[in-house]
Amino acid sequence: MQHLEIKIDSGLATVTLNRPAKKNALSEKLFDELYEAGLRLQKTPNLRAVILTGAGSNFCAGIDLQFLQSLLPRLEEVRGKMRNPPVGETANWFQRPCFIWRQLTVPVIAAIDGICIGAGLQLALCADIRLAGPATRMSLMEAKWGLIPDMGITQVLPQLMRGDQAKELMMTARMLGAETAQAVGLITRIVDSPLEAAQALADEMMARSPEAVNGSKALIDQTWNLPPGEGLAIEAKMQANIMGSPNQIEAVMAGLAKRPPKFL
Repeated sequence: MQHLEIKIDSGLATVTLNRPAKKNALSEKLFDELYEAGLRLQKTPNLRAVILTGAGSNFCAGIDLQFLQSLLPRLEEVRGKMRNPPVGETANWFQRPCFIWRQLTVPVIAAIDGICIGAGLQLALCADIRLAGPATRMSLMEAKWGLIPDMGITQVLPQLMRGDQAKELMMTARMLGAETAQAVGLITRIVDSPLEAAQALADEMMARSPEAVNGSKALIDQTWNLPPGEGLAIEAKMQANIMGSPNQIEAVMAGLAKRPPKFL
């Protein structure tokens, strides 16, 4: 049985963690399936947006404890995988199921409900936007097990919250309700129906030029934490490449004619 479902419709891919009986906890198989799904979507033509969600009433309860326990007898192998990413890759085997979503050029929206903790929260944080239901509960849970978050947390959290806030959450493994999680930057918006809201947001993004949407993602990811002035050349180069392109001209012409645009 597949632990991950992928549906693609009119340029929108919906990727669903499919272990509802286990609160969608990440099994060893799911680690591989998430990464393979990201690679597949990187090569999918005409893809415009991705939604990450969980089957049932929870997003993800972190790493499956049975999987975690199975690592204990092979700690040297595990340490080797952590210290030595596959050839040609930046992320190691444990990081890449999350980090692959940062590497997609299209926007990734996480539709979250219920439990979203540990590795599940790190997966959600690798989405560009997180829409969460009012019953959502979040925690950087790793300290409970004597560990630190290590699935790409360093690549995302600095864009979302202050260092002191991150330290407090990591050091305490505190569980946060939706409103508190939104206040510290873990949630973009609280919505009544996360999947419906994610679909509506994806439709809104897909109505814009793909170069503008994907360019906005790249611009923020590449410049958000740079020292003052260092992002200027990056934004200028991106804009110069977009300006005058067929889709940019179509956006202008459609706007002037007050008609829906037809992007390539």
